[in-house]
Amino acid sequence: MKSILDNIIGHGKVPDDIIEKARSTIQVKQVAKGEILLRENEKATRSFYVRKGLLRSYIIDNKGKEHIFSFAPEDWIVSDIASQMQNTPSRLFIDALEDSEIEVFDRSVFEELGVVSANGSSAGVQRLLRRISVLQDRIIMLISAPAIERYQEFENTYPDIIQRVTQKMIASYLGITPEALSKIRGEYARKK
Repeated sequence: MKSILDNIIGHGKVPDDIIEKARSTIQVKQVAKGEILLRENEKATRSFYVRKGLLRSYIIDNKGKEHIFSFAPEDWIVSDIASQMQNTPSRLFIDALEDSEIEVFDRSVFEELGVVSANGSSAGVQRLLRRISVLQDRIIMLISAPAIERYQEFENTYPDIIQRVTQKMIASYLGITPEALSKIRGEYARKK
């Protein structure tokens, strides 16, 4: 099973003492379905790498409606980066949608390993840039694309979780109602 360090380091030549120092700060944790890892208004000091299971990040608006920001299946990282970087209260909740095994770490892991990134540990940076790219595409899709295109993009981004989350959660992620999602799924199935 891959760990966050495997993903950050890749095939780079990182000195063993730096790897061990980073490893000593990472906590492996079992989380139960429904367990909340981060609440709105808490300061986000940790990130979560999913070894097994499924997490999500979301907000709850003033009317009590839930809006899913992202899903984090196996081999993904989730956190409130803005809260960590700006030392501000989190706007997000993060919870487990399935019983999960995660690695909990703070950004010092990246900072410590970033010191040696010139020695070949660019795999982790590439993973993070890929995740930022997915989020950028998501924002552009939400503000410009028809719902059916947003659904197709969801299916391409998260092919392994469509059967693992409820239609209501997918609709929340896409910014549409569950009824609209049913209609879109029907149209999409006819086009395939």
